[in-house]
Amino acid sequence: MAFDKLKNFIAPVEDDDTDFEEEETEVTYRPSETKPVSAYEAKKTKVNTIPSDTQMVLFEPRSFEEAEEIARHLKQKRACVVNLHKLPRDFAQRTIDFLTGVVFALDGAIQKIGHNVILCTPQNIPVSGGISMDSEDD
Repeated sequence: MAFDKLKNFIAPVEDDDTDFEEEETEVTYRPSETKPVSAYEAKKTKVNTIPSDTQMVLFEPRSFEEAEEIARHLKQKRACVVNLHKLPRDFAQRTIDFLTGVVFALDGAIQKIGHNVILCTPQNIPVSGGISMDSEDD
């Protein structure tokens, strides 16, 4: 008995080993729960998902000063369709130049979708496909 006390003092043994049961947990892989490893991958994953509250705003500016309002919407991650028919040619060109700079700064895209009509999109809204400007009647 003294030997057992000395043995337990030097190297204690827990008697509860028989009561301990190892619990098995099932691990399932869910791709939606994975997080990007780098900032580059984070950008790629944001492009592939479009928020449900995404909006598209239509504009028909009558002066160059209205281009600033379009830029504000782009900064708020909203796509903008801009009809430039009501602007004189030189103001329409200034508006396109300004919006091209805004879109470039936001890593977005700008496309001509009709005669004097452009589509400006921020980075979070991907655009696929193209519109031909050639008339089939010619």
